[in-house]
Amino acid sequence: MRAAGCDTLVDTKDLAVVGISEIVSHLPKIYGCYRKLIAEADRNPPDLAVVIDSPAFNWRVARQMHKRGIPVVYYVCPQFWAWRQGRVKLLRKYIAKALVIFPFEEKFYRDRGVDATFVGHPLADLPPPRSEREAYAAENSLDASRPWITLMPGSRRKEVGMNLPSILEAAGKLGSSNQYLLPVAPTLDREFLESMVPRTPRIHYVSEALPALYHSRAGIIASGTATVEAAMMGTPFVMVYRVSGLTYMLGKPRIKVSHFAMVNLIAGEQIVPELVQQDFTAEKVVAALNEVLPYGPARDKMIEGFAMVKARLRGDGLAGRHPAERAAEAILQVAGVKISAGLQMD
Repeated sequence: MRAAGCDTLVDTKDLAVVGISEIVSHLPKIYGCYRKLIAEADRNPPDLAVVIDSPAFNWRVARQMHKRGIPVVYYVCPQFWAWRQGRVKLLRKYIAKALVIFPFEEKFYRDRGVDATFVGHPLADLPPPRSEREAYAAENSLDASRPWITLMPGSRRKEVGMNLPSILEAAGKLGSSNQYLLPVAPTLDREFLESMVPRTPRIHYVSEALPALYHSRAGIIASGTATVEAAMMGTPFVMVYRVSGLTYMLGKPRIKVSHFAMVNLIAGEQIVPELVQQDFTAEKVVAALNEVLPYGPARDKMIEGFAMVKARLRGDGLAGRHPAERAAEAILQVAGVKISAGLQMD
């Protein structure tokens, strides 16, 4: 968006908080960002508002835009199908159009009176990285002859603090025959990760997740978008996640889905192991990974499951155009001639 000319008034890094109890300490900063954004909308009223993800923040923005007569499109809709389904009424009231990226979401929202359209998942047509394994190894001081395992503890400090220690413990138990790749998320500082990781030649910091996943034998991946990335790269993995005890206690009764991992939700069955909260132990991670690290039936079955998930994310009849193009077309339809007449799309 910045490359396309978007001026950043509020950086989403300031809103990147996970969990119920964790949000409380960040409320003053979040509210300050909210007030700043609404004040700018009053000074320079937009023709259309496109809110992306971040439901706790964005539905409040959507409400204020709606009050001002500004149509709102929600792209990457809140996962209200997973919990707090009653909040769908907020979308129905304040949103002119919902653009969803998971195939089952369109029916869920339409059945509840929301004008929703499945535009496909942005990662569904993700091409494999161009780098060769040997060149990638040389670039990152890796041994191309040894198996690599990618470690992805999350993209926010709180997530990393909760997930990384057990991931590192699992890596230690898996043995020194492997090398471990730790991508540095754009939302994190390498110094922060280094402060949590013991000095060891087996942990290698890399700048991008996708090449690491593509060239790795397997991964230990925190729940979130990274699990979809791993599936699209065809890399077997174990999904892990942990939140604070209070957040888990408050949130668990509200969860309405049978799986945590997005690939399992899309498939409608368990393709990857899910180790959440008390089940997330180093021993269980090692046991699950040892099932898919060797070439054999278990590994093949998981990779076949990824192919099915990829096909569903592409969508029937949606091939040939990137999801962002389909999203843009839908947004222009809501915006009307005033915006679309002056916009050229490559």
